[in-house]
Amino acid sequence: MTKLEDNVNEILGIQPKEKPTLESVIKVSNPPVPRIEDPSKPDVDKDYKYSRDNYYNLIEKGQEAIEGILEIAKEGQHPRAYEVAGQLIANVAQTVDKLQDLQKKLKDLKDLPKTANHNIKNALFVGSTAELQKMLKRENENTQSEKKLSEQTDIFNK
Repeated sequence: MTKLEDNVNEILGIQPKEKPTLESVIKVSNPPVPRIEDPSKPDVDKDYKYSRDNYYNLIEKGQEAIEGILEIAKEGQHPRAYEVAGQLIANVAQTVDKLQDLQKKLKDLKDLPKTANHNIKNALFVGSTAELQKMLKRENENTQSEKKLSEQTDIFNK
């Protein structure tokens, strides 16, 4: 309080009000989300769930902080308090956007294997010509052995 307010309160015999602290305004009601690992789910799902839970916690705490700072701004009528409230609202809105982006990214990750092109159009072999010849020779031998095996199977099936 200002000196003038202190003097007036002293003359009138009024006990000054204590300024609310951030801890008294914001009540912590939700404990942090525990991290639970499920070995049956892939890492992508676990990471998504963990990120989603964290975003929800941030949004909830941001909303509580907005309510508190708006109370302080209304009581004090100070422009800086309203500026801080506006910045806090913008930060919570950005967190909500990030939560929506997380949904889109997960969808893209899950759709990627379905939309991937299975035909290889341009392949590049990195190695010497001797290595390429050995690889082609092995591939040729494998196809010939598979062909012989199928011929032998046909003979036994007749």
